[in-house]
Amino acid sequence: MHTDSSIAKPSVESFEAIIVGGGMVGTALCALLAQAGMQVALVEAKPAPLSLEDATSVLPAPRVSALTPVSQRLLTHLGAWPAMQKTRVTPYQGMQVWDAEGSGEIAFSADEAGVAVLGHIVENAVTLAALNSQVVDHPNVTPFFGARLQALQRPSSYPSKQASSGDWLILDDGRQLHAPLIIAADGAHSVLREMAGIEVASDDMQQEAVVTTVKCAKPHGGAARQAFIDGRPLAFLPLTLEGNDHYCSIVWSTTPEHAAELSELPREALGKALGRAFGYRLGEVTACDKAHRFPLVQRHARHYVQPHFALVGDAAHSIHPLAGQGVNLGLMDAAVLAEEVVHAWQRGAPWGELSTLRRYERRRRFDNSAMLGLMKGFKVLFGSHDPALTLVRNLGMSGMNQLVPLKRVLMRQATGERGRLPLSCR
Repeated sequence: MHTDSSIAKPSVESFEAIIVGGGMVGTALCALLAQAGMQVALVEAKPAPLSLEDATSVLPAPRVSALTPVSQRLLTHLGAWPAMQKTRVTPYQGMQVWDAEGSGEIAFSADEAGVAVLGHIVENAVTLAALNSQVVDHPNVTPFFGARLQALQRPSSYPSKQASSGDWLILDDGRQLHAPLIIAADGAHSVLREMAGIEVASDDMQQEAVVTTVKCAKPHGGAARQAFIDGRPLAFLPLTLEGNDHYCSIVWSTTPEHAAELSELPREALGKALGRAFGYRLGEVTACDKAHRFPLVQRHARHYVQPHFALVGDAAHSIHPLAGQGVNLGLMDAAVLAEEVVHAWQRGAPWGELSTLRRYERRRRFDNSAMLGLMKGFKVLFGSHDPALTLVRNLGMSGMNQLVPLKRVLMRQATGERGRLPLSCR
């Protein structure tokens, strides 16, 4: 039989784990696995990794996160935090929340919680760039930037649901990647999750988030502030630029119609609208950028794992930005999954088998479900115009403000100190 040797078969590159999605969560997971000694492929559609120079070359990016002390410890463990501290990281020691429709108000402080800070407001771009610096040149990481998925190939059946050697990813340029474990970290609209056939429960919050950066007449004083305006939370999150503490990142979760109006306002009118809505608590407000908007939909995957396959971060769950917990939940997913996988890999057990991955799912699903439920409850409570509920929430906020022990418990929860933490976060 004659074989045309000029027709080359696509080669298969094998790894111990493949991560699809080079956002903050996927890159943190990549760093955790690589630093433990595993050979990891990182597949990302964007053409090149973001550098810290690029991330900080302009005014703060509109998308920020409130990183908890637990997330800070993870980023320190990965070596990313020192680089972040040298750029733009704003600690906050206080938090004020009030109902603009009533008299209820509550204030939290780091002193009451017995911690140095409640958290840090950090641009997502800064966090990602610092994590990129830990993986792009790591000898255990093979990055595939500018790569898109064409297919997920899986054996037709898994004997005992565990005996397969793994799955294959086919990239759009024909390259084939194989690993005993493939992880979807490609966001709320995960293509890989869809390829795996994992269903998602969605809850349209009927709101959009409006984000921008502003400069205020008064300094923020290291406090995060949030007002509930007709059930629409407006947050002023502290930012510090070159020692100037008059900047804030804005997140206003509002109706799609109102979000469209805000996004069309010129900067001067936008600043006035934000200052007026916030009751001028930080004085006059000047918008540094236009308003950006994106829809708010809470999602939760029916399952986090299949044999040789796992979801992390927004691919597994996406949450209302009300409490700024989205990336913290995702980073905890990454830390727990890495801990379970590395433990199996180090003892020579099949790290992609379902029993290993289900330990990750058990450790994370309850915490994620509880936070998703809490955010939905807040939306219902503060979005109601019922006079009885208005009275309850105002009395509840004002009463809780006097109960320091209860506030301390709540603040410890909010700082990420929940359940059994992975070693990388302790």
